[in-house]
Amino acid sequence: MNTPEPLIFEKSVPNRRCFSLPACDVPESPITQLIPQKMQRSRNPNFPEVSEIDIVRHFTKLSQMNYCVDTHFYPLGSCTMKYNPKINEDAANLEGFTRLHPYQPQEQCQGILKILYDLEQMLADISGMPCFTLQPAAGAHGELTGMLIIQAYMKKQREIRNTIIVPDSAHGTNPASAALCGYRIASVQSDANGLIDVKKLKQMLSNDTAALMVTNPNTLGLFEKDILEISKIAHDAGALVYCDGANMNALLGIARPGDMGVDILHLNLHKTFSTPHGGGGPGAGPIGVSRALEVFLPIPRTVKNEDDSYALTYDFPDSIGRVRAFYGHVGIMIRAYTYLLSLGKEGIIKTGENAVLNANYLRNILSEYYEIPYGKTCMHEFVISAKKQKAQGVSALDIAKKLLDYGFHAPTIYFPLIVEEALMVEPTETESRETLDAFAGAMIEIAGAIAQAPETVRNAPQKTRIGRPDEVIAARNPKLRWKGTG
Repeated sequence: MNTPEPLIFEKSVPNRRCFSLPACDVPESPITQLIPQKMQRSRNPNFPEVSEIDIVRHFTKLSQMNYCVDTHFYPLGSCTMKYNPKINEDAANLEGFTRLHPYQPQEQCQGILKILYDLEQMLADISGMPCFTLQPAAGAHGELTGMLIIQAYMKKQREIRNTIIVPDSAHGTNPASAALCGYRIASVQSDANGLIDVKKLKQMLSNDTAALMVTNPNTLGLFEKDILEISKIAHDAGALVYCDGANMNALLGIARPGDMGVDILHLNLHKTFSTPHGGGGPGAGPIGVSRALEVFLPIPRTVKNEDDSYALTYDFPDSIGRVRAFYGHVGIMIRAYTYLLSLGKEGIIKTGENAVLNANYLRNILSEYYEIPYGKTCMHEFVISAKKQKAQGVSALDIAKKLLDYGFHAPTIYFPLIVEEALMVEPTETESRETLDAFAGAMIEIAGAIAQAPETVRNAPQKTRIGRPDEVIAARNPKLRWKGTG
């Protein structure tokens, strides 16, 4: 029964309380005298008056209206919204970590310093990038850090290069991060197969090109099979190769960007290595670099001494400096560390293999009902075009909203921009065949409904607690606070 839950203010009853405070045991007048008259309230704030059970039930009901990874399947392409074991949360909440203060002397922080050092070595082994920093707070922050390293490298080489080449199949944050550093953005188009057009890339590379930013696998879920040639021609032009590693879930234990000629790589710990992306909390976007770029990494860096102790060192005069306070988002790093230790080498390989298997399983089923414009196989995700359904009067947005009626979160829509009416689906490795079959069944039923009664899809969702919202108005004119009448 989808009965609307009243606002907490609407549940208010005069003189009802959910707490009791001890009587004030200090004189109040000196306090009020310290507050200027113009800053003192003329009347009591209009707070809701509710009992403890009212407020507990209210917020519990609100929480049950939400979609979350623990309750629903999130096929959000490019976001890697997978379930992560609760042991990762337990490890991050150990008292030895939660009560650790960043200003404590290093000799009292050997445990966390060892974890940070070991995590860097793990990421280096998985990615093939020999040197890492864990400081960046998210993927886009890692991109920005990478751009700053490219600038520092070019300055050291006494070269002035002002252009970053970004494929049209790259992540949307790539051009933004480069532009923040003052670079001019040049877009190289994809070929008919959805991959970087190597011929056009050759024509675009010049002595003004600082770097090529490539996402591999790209946002179509396709592996750039010419990556070795692409890296070589970029290097021959004196440019660096930056790889957006947000899609690393597809490559785990299978392929390493460092073996592909990549100079700089960022990883999303909060996507690939625990802590689901988009959960509202902090992220972590470490970057790995080649040996030639190590001297430019942010400081401080975690090092292992000869006596097997660990320390933070600032002894890197060419460093771009600090990009994050203290150690970075340590809680996310502890989760990733636990995740990797739990899986081990064999588990890491299975993660990549199953991510690719699940995506191709879904893609094969849905290709009979929806157009999939690029590729016969995919990596971790694939992109559907609802162009045919659009001709029947139903958009990708309508399909996404209709999925809510089936209990599934919507896929990413209208991205990448090179696909008309795009729906990007990433099942991840954690979903069972039963879940994938249920999702495929919902998509097949929606395709049938579009052919028979398209209005039932255009008006979706109907079974959720809140009906079809207008997302444009919600984004442009949000109502973020309640205004009482009293």
